[in-house]
Amino acid sequence: MRGTLCGGASKSEMTSSLDDTIVALSTPLGTGAIAVIRLTGRRALDISGEVFVRQGKAFPSREESHRLIYGHIVDPSVGSTLDEVLVAAMYAPVSYTREDMVEVHCHGGQAAVRSILRLFIERGARPAEPGEFTKRAFLNGRLDLAQAESVANVIRARSTSALRAAVHQLRGGLSGEVSSVRRLLVEVLAEVEASVDFADEDVDDIDRDGCAMRVGEAGRLLESLLDTAFFGRILDEGLQTAIVGGANVGKSSLLNCLVRRERAIVSEVPGTTRDTVEELVEFAGVPVVLIDTAGIRSSDDKVEQLGVARSRAALENADIVLAVVDLSEWGSPDDAALWTARVEGLVGEVEAERIVVVGNKLDIAPEDAPHNLRERSRRASRGGNGIRRVVCVSALTGEGIDSLKAAIADVIGGEGGLAPEEPMLSTERQRSLVARSHAAALKAAEGLSGGLPEELVAEDIREAVRALGEVTGEEITEDLLDEIFSRFCIGK
Repeated sequence: MRGTLCGGASKSEMTSSLDDTIVALSTPLGTGAIAVIRLTGRRALDISGEVFVRQGKAFPSREESHRLIYGHIVDPSVGSTLDEVLVAAMYAPVSYTREDMVEVHCHGGQAAVRSILRLFIERGARPAEPGEFTKRAFLNGRLDLAQAESVANVIRARSTSALRAAVHQLRGGLSGEVSSVRRLLVEVLAEVEASVDFADEDVDDIDRDGCAMRVGEAGRLLESLLDTAFFGRILDEGLQTAIVGGANVGKSSLLNCLVRRERAIVSEVPGTTRDTVEELVEFAGVPVVLIDTAGIRSSDDKVEQLGVARSRAALENADIVLAVVDLSEWGSPDDAALWTARVEGLVGEVEAERIVVVGNKLDIAPEDAPHNLRERSRRASRGGNGIRRVVCVSALTGEGIDSLKAAIADVIGGEGGLAPEEPMLSTERQRSLVARSHAAALKAAEGLSGGLPEELVAEDIREAVRALGEVTGEEITEDLLDEIFSRFCIGK
């Protein structure tokens, strides 16, 4: 079935296929102290009531909704007790899915979990598909699509900032911003369409300049949203940070110092690092993927050549580059040949804002070496600007490491700092849809100002409205819905 909610497939049509009761383990697979099994759907209460036994009372009543009740899971066919449990019955519509829902808190042994799941399935429930609980929450109107996507972001958040951002989006931060812009565009679309529909009647012409201003304002708001896509990706995937430099400048020592453990092998022998070494850390709430690379130099060793090739690949794909140099070499701020060999030859065409020059071995460097390195970096020609982020450290003693962490976090936060509570595009799907809407809005504004026929302007505005509707799920195909929720874990 294809079509949009406002055109082809309706939400009620999509929900008609979800009348059955589903069950899944919602805690991770494996052995643990506690496991949580979820059921939702029309027969969730009946199925659970058939196998849950508590002394002297029936299954939890509506008055006991959302309370943990002690009892046992019993197989009625043989009368055997499977496990001692706590059960919470959640009556519709006050549940995660807005359906009748039951959670069984049992012991986390695999045998107990399998036995209870099998019992529920035998009595009419079916195994849930990935993300099907959240999909039902969306279809039943508890969440919009942007909020539903944020559920997955909460689960996989790898830093405090990522968690804060996901929770804010779950509470409707992005949805509110998108809906506000969409309403603005819908208002203008109504005026333009009315002008087309009643062109032969005595109706005043639309204020094209005024409409162009309003559509242009929508475009600017969408452009601001697009600017957050980088931050959203960083919070999800981590700031890809390549540590590059020549042989024996201390790259591996720097990695170990930043992660506070011996993660990479350190040796005085050049070419010790033959492959990239990655480690995830958190600086100022920002998830950072540190990538230690092989020293970039000419070598006849085929294995080392492979390592250098991987280093250059990491450099090309990095969000930020830590260009590590040996401070003990830096005798003059005018040594252009040294700068070219130690920095320019490493970072290639990387923009200045993505580079942090790290002067290492501060503990054995000449007193004026930090000044010389900063001065030479300031005068470096990188698109007309010098490199402003220069940090001098000692990976051996730890001196300057806090300043380096702050410089790394500054790349993502900038002068205003990272604001995870602001509306943020957190997925590529959201980014592409907002980009599509932005392009259509700009085209419509230009058409209004340039005298384009109103029928064509209306189609551009309609496209902008449609794209934003897909962000929140007001316009969505069932196939796309299945694709989105298939990325969720089972049981959520």
